Order: sequence, then C-alpha cells, then structure tokens
Amino acid sequence: MENGSLILWIAALLLVGVGIAGMVVPALPGIVLLFAGLVVAAWADGFAYVGGGTIALLGGLALAGYALDFLAGALGAGVFGAGKQAVFGAVAGTVAGMFFGLPGLIAGPFFGAFAAELIVRRDLFAAGLSGFGAWIGMVAGTAAKVAVAAVMIGVFVIARFF
Repeated sequence: MENGSLILWIAALLLVGVGIAGMVVPALPGIVLLFAGLVVAAWADGFAYVGGGTIALLGGLALAGYALDFLAGALGAGVFGAGKQAVFGAVAGTVAGMFFGLPGLIAGPFFGAFAAELIVRRDLFAAGLSGFGAWIGMVAGTAAKVAVAAVMIGVFVIARFF
C-alpha cells in the first residue's frame, strides 16, 4: 500500500467514525460524513471494487436517510399538534442538550419544544404534547438514520469484499 492510499484509508476511517457518531450527535451531519467516508474508501482503492453504481446507490441512501430524519422530527411534532416554534424549540433543545451528555440529548428536544410551545400557547397540556411529539420524532429520525447507515455500510462491505 502506497502512502497516498494509506492517507485516503485513514481519512476514510475518520470520516466513517465521525459519521457514525453523528448518527446520535445532532450537531454532526452523520449520514453525510458517513457517505463521504465511504466515497473516500472507494477512492483509496481507485474505485476498483466500489464503482459508480454503488456510489450512486450510497448517495441515494444518504439522501433518503437525511430526508427521513427531517421528516420524522417534523411529523412527530406535528402529529401531536406542535407549531413551528415548538419544532424550532426542539432543535434548540437538542443542541443545548448536547452539552449535558446522553441525558441532555434525550431530554433536550422535549424541553425545548415544551418551552417554545408554552411561550406561544401558554397551555401546559398542549406544550407537554408538543414536547412529547418532538421527542418521538427525534427518536424515530435517529432510528431511521441508524438503519440507513447500517444499510449503507452493508452495501459498501458487500461491494468491496464480496
């Protein structure tokens, strides 16, 4: 293995690792970083094993995962009657929650949506439902991203090694 290829493999592993972490850390565009890492890994082999068709499939999966994440969050909040402010509050709560580790990531979207909805509607029950919906949407979006990421990695491994 020559130096250029080794550097590409190291970059690919770093991108894939950060991409996998980004599946649960909202500040990182996990699915995009994972896709970039897989493309760099294919490049490291000169696209000999993973070609254009596989890259296109991986790109389509990445787009689908990205869209599913956004749709799940919006639909989760919307189904429970949350307004746009509650969705924004859920995002803000998620970002703020990152600084408090896993408990913050779990509770942040709920409290962000709850606070935003409470400020707008001043109805405790509606705010609670909005917070719950935002949290359910975030969990569903994360699950969808993780599932798509697993499929992407599986497709790459099959194309590369089999």
